[in-house]
Amino acid sequence: MSHPYFGHYPEQVQQQVESLLQQQRLGQFFIKRYPHSHDIKTDKQLYNYIERLRQEYMKNSPRVHQAAYVKRHNMALNALGTHTYKTTQHGGRHKTSHQIHIEATLRHAPEPILRALVVHELAHFKEKHHNKAFYNLCQHMEPHYHQLELELRLFLLLCESEGNIYLPD
Repeated sequence: MSHPYFGHYPEQVQQQVESLLQQQRLGQFFIKRYPHSHDIKTDKQLYNYIERLRQEYMKNSPRVHQAAYVKRHNMALNALGTHTYKTTQHGGRHKTSHQIHIEATLRHAPEPILRALVVHELAHFKEKHHNKAFYNLCQHMEPHYHQLELELRLFLLLCESEGNIYLPD
């Protein structure tokens, strides 16, 4: 059975994912690899985290005006993160406001998983489409981007199948 998150991955990867699911070892995989959730819990902390990454890798890009965790009804159908911008005109001047929203489920996730999504959204500041330049920029900001993108998909699958194991008791 192919899961929609992994449809474009090689058959071997899809089989490994299916095996983890059938053996109910996805949670064990995450706990072994990432024993703890990150500490970026508030919107302000998220904003500061995003701005630090932007300053480090994309100094000349526009600053983020707002960052927030948002709850979506269906993670599979909706984007996990969004980068939006709005341009307003005031007199003869144009002002653009950039916002990044991250799925609230990632409030309780390993930091590398959150980082993969933040890097993805920041890359959209320069590259609007998922093309080679976009993925090169993602890898510039996070050398393990492709592995973390796979693990982000595994994390979503974990949340759907076993629940979020990083939620506080």
